[in-house]
Amino acid sequence: MQAGSVMRKVKSRNWKKQRYFKLQEDCMTIWYKSKKTGNTKSTCEFSISDIETVREGHQSEILQSIADEFEPELCFTVVFYGRRGNLDLVASTAEEAQCWIQGLEKLIETVRNMDQKEILDQWICDWFQKADKNRDGRMNFKEVRDLLKMMNVDMNEQHAYRLFQMADKSESGTLEGDEFVLFYKALTQRDEVLKIFQDFSKDGKKLTLLEFVDFLRQEQQELDNTEEFAMDLIARYEPSETAKKLHALSIDGFLIYLCSAAGSIFNMSHQPLYQDMTQPLCHYFISSSHNTYLIEDQLLGQSSVEGYIRALKRGCRCVEVDTWDGPNGEPIVYHGHTFTSKIFFKDVISAINKYAFRVSDYPVTLSLENHCSVEQQDTMAQHLKGILGEKLVVSTLDGRIPVQLPSPEELRGKIIIKGKKIGRLEDSLGEPSDESYMGEISEEEDGGDVDEENIRNEDKKRSKKSKDRLSQELSDCIIYCKSVPFESFKHSRMQYKLYEMSSFTEYKARKLVKEPGNEFVRHNAWQLTRVYPTGLRTDSSNYNPQDMWNVGCQMVALNFQTAGVEMDLNDGLFQQNGRCGYVLKPLFMRHVDTNFNPDLPQDTAGYSPVNLSIQVM
Repeated sequence: MQAGSVMRKVKSRNWKKQRYFKLQEDCMTIWYKSKKTGNTKSTCEFSISDIETVREGHQSEILQSIADEFEPELCFTVVFYGRRGNLDLVASTAEEAQCWIQGLEKLIETVRNMDQKEILDQWICDWFQKADKNRDGRMNFKEVRDLLKMMNVDMNEQHAYRLFQMADKSESGTLEGDEFVLFYKALTQRDEVLKIFQDFSKDGKKLTLLEFVDFLRQEQQELDNTEEFAMDLIARYEPSETAKKLHALSIDGFLIYLCSAAGSIFNMSHQPLYQDMTQPLCHYFISSSHNTYLIEDQLLGQSSVEGYIRALKRGCRCVEVDTWDGPNGEPIVYHGHTFTSKIFFKDVISAINKYAFRVSDYPVTLSLENHCSVEQQDTMAQHLKGILGEKLVVSTLDGRIPVQLPSPEELRGKIIIKGKKIGRLEDSLGEPSDESYMGEISEEEDGGDVDEENIRNEDKKRSKKSKDRLSQELSDCIIYCKSVPFESFKHSRMQYKLYEMSSFTEYKARKLVKEPGNEFVRHNAWQLTRVYPTGLRTDSSNYNPQDMWNVGCQMVALNFQTAGVEMDLNDGLFQQNGRCGYVLKPLFMRHVDTNFNPDLPQDTAGYSPVNLSIQVM
């Protein structure tokens, strides 16, 4: 890898160009350019720490499109963290491909095993190399100042210049890589952390074991086995062997501990799977995605199976599939009536089949927004059954009409389809059913309040129309998540079954939260609800999910491709419980007769407000 290789970089079936790739001496950076010789300014680069994983063979849409040209042994895909696009490569030989695949995997593993100090040093070096445009390994003060602005570091220029001169050990007027690390650390010294350290340290230089125990009890609220716990932390995070032998913590060790998982405010006992997973599905918050196929905006953006792969690898358990009639009888997935690109339904299902249970064993729901003809719906059903096989739920677990929704535990490794259905579940299981609504509803349709005397007449009209538009074969795949229109909470209690569910735009959901919120909480204690962003969010922005969780909505669907506070909240909620994508709702949200109202929580039995004080550094 350090000798360099010429490989084809592939962007499409028609765009395949040779690039020279080389691992740099630091073994942490890869440069590539169009020719072995030439202007270094045209060089592109990425850090090993930017890479999430490497996929062998034809494991991307682009490489699949050229599968007839290049053998899978020559191909691999570099997948980056965040929104950065994949890098699809074709090596000259299978041996060369394996050299890069195995080498990258080893380097990725090295990065993952770094301690906190090594991670910080590497992060600073990565920034330095990104800013070193002429590749001479040096930066003058103006270049350093510009880089610090990019790194979001606020500074007093005179103070920064004094530290710059101090770090310039070679007195060359420039900083090399190691000198820049020294300068950055001096500039970003945390006085407020130093003050806390000195408040507990008698000599201001170290924390003895007992002083560290005092800090853990008073500041961190660590109450159990604290002395033994403190010794373990010192052994793990103190870089000085001398301090370790004295069972003491230096300021460096203290900083490393604070930045580690052990110093996090997150309760580490909640990191593994710790909740009861045997309750009905409606008793859980479920990590859910909207327009999962999109990796950009809602009007012109790219549709890609990569959207499903990324969402599922983040623990998402409910993905959306918008289907339309496609060429040669093959259904396609895209954002209808827009200029977003199109992908085949069968490719989406294949990706879901492959990645559904990589991160979590618990069930995945496919929310179908079905716009296909009956013929192509039949094709959809055939792909679902043929590709997913036994993973697909096509009957109730015990062959009987459920008296409550199954649990995540009972549905481990299973995929559920949410969508329109002809008739009720009783019909397909051969059990008697009362006259009822037969199932024409799309995600965009919002029901309003209606006169209950007209409900049955409207149901009969819709029933006949539904039979004309729905495929029986696809309908039979809908078991626990039949889509029905929402009229009112009273109508749902009177007319609907627990395996039926409604979807709301964020606006409709907010309206229901207010009239009154307790009705919504009770509804969500027995039936599933999905909330999704309004169609006006053409930039793929998100709404605040907390308002929906507060009334117990389970499938609060967000645009996973868009970073921001909303996705931070979603990641925060689902960080617990083994990141399995299911979080058990509080007990007061799980009873159909609960009196909990998010607007009046004080009326709830056991109400006990807590004051939480946070010092932000």
